[in-house]
Formats: sequence, C-alpha cells, structure tokens
Amino acid sequence: MPSVLIVITGSDHWTLNDGTRHPTGFWAEELLAPVAIFRNAGVDITYATPGGVRPTVDEGSLSPAMAGGEEESARQRAELDALFAGELAAPKRLEDVSGSDYDAVYIPGGHGPMEDLAVSRVLGALLVAMLDAGKIVSSVCHGPAALLSATRPNGDWAFAGRTLSGFLNEEERQAGLADKAPWLLEDRLRAGGAVLKTGDAWAPLSVVDGTIVTGQNPASSGEVAEKVVAQLNGV
Repeated sequence: MPSVLIVITGSDHWTLNDGTRHPTGFWAEELLAPVAIFRNAGVDITYATPGGVRPTVDEGSLSPAMAGGEEESARQRAELDALFAGELAAPKRLEDVSGSDYDAVYIPGGHGPMEDLAVSRVLGALLVAMLDAGKIVSSVCHGPAALLSATRPNGDWAFAGRTLSGFLNEEERQAGLADKAPWLLEDRLRAGGAVLKTGDAWAPLSVVDGTIVTGQNPASSGEVAEKVVAQLNGV
C-alpha cells in the first residue's frame, strides 16, 4: 500500500510585521480534500506536526463564505471533528519520523506554515532526503513556505530551479494581509530561485516538476492530491 506523510503546521498564529499575532493554523479544505482523495485511492496516511502538537484549524477557513456555504462549512467541521477525535488527537512528532518510511509527503497550507515549517531544520532535512531519494514532495497554497526550509549543507536551496506554484502576492493582497505580512510567499519562492507558475487569482492551478507537485491556492488542493495519487500509481 502506498503511503503519504502529511505534515501539518503546529502553529496557531502568524506573527505580522508589527509584532501582532494573526490567529491561523492549517486551512481546512487543504487538508480535507486531499485526505478524502488519498483514502479513496487506498493510500496509507500518517500525520505529523512539530513536537507532535495537536494542530489548529484556521477558523476563517470554516466560515461559510470561505468554505462555500453553510452546508459545506458544516460538513467540513464534522469531518475535522472526526479527525481531531482520531488521528489528529495525537499526531506523530515530526522530529521522530523518517522520510524513508513514506512514498510521499504532503503539506497543506494556511498561514501557519509561514510561522513554523518555513524555518524548521527538521522538516528541511526530511524534504531534502525525500527529494533526493525520488520520493514525492507535494504542497498547496501557503504550504510551499515549508519548502523554504530545505537547505543543503552547502547553503543551497534544494528547490532552486524547480517549477513550483504557491499563494500569490495578489491573492494575499485580496485576502487583506499583504501589507501586514513580514514576507510574501511568492516573493520568497522567486528569490530562492524557483520558477513560479502562476494563474488567475483563486483559480485552480497545480504544477508537476518531476516528483514535486504544488498548487497555488485552496481550490488547487484536489488537483494536487490527484496528481500525487497518479504518481504513486506510476501513471
């Protein structure tokens, strides 16, 4: 059975450029949509967070306006409640997992990864090892901030020169946080040497570069998971 390690932010906030804490966590759709696709494909799922903390969902992602209506919001909340009562009650410690045990890694977004995963040396080492071993590395929206942690011993960024996607400056501006952000994901990915593929704001967009699969925004989550499953199945 193919296996995927889902690494979720352990942060419940994002520190803005004025020092205030913006409440956040992971984005519900970016976890739930891929989990459903992975489960339907018979993929074994393991969850991990820094320190093994119980992750926090960004409540904004469950608002009817962001989730797609009252009914969808209620459905997502019920699915999350079931996860929090089960596997997410006590995820594995990121510090204790090895990339060699999994065929793929997937990192959902929300602003949380900007706070902790982007600077996690533990995650960075795991991503470099999985990338070099030909394992699938995947992420969506703000999740690709986690890829910034993947620095080689010589200081080179492991994803320099690779084609990626991620949350756009324009999307951050429309979301109302661009002026308050200590840094913007699009800027950092470009500055690191990634070839960034972009589409219309909020429209689904997913990119495959070898075994790297990334998506631009929450609407891209399903596409990313489907492309990961295709690679797991050798398609």
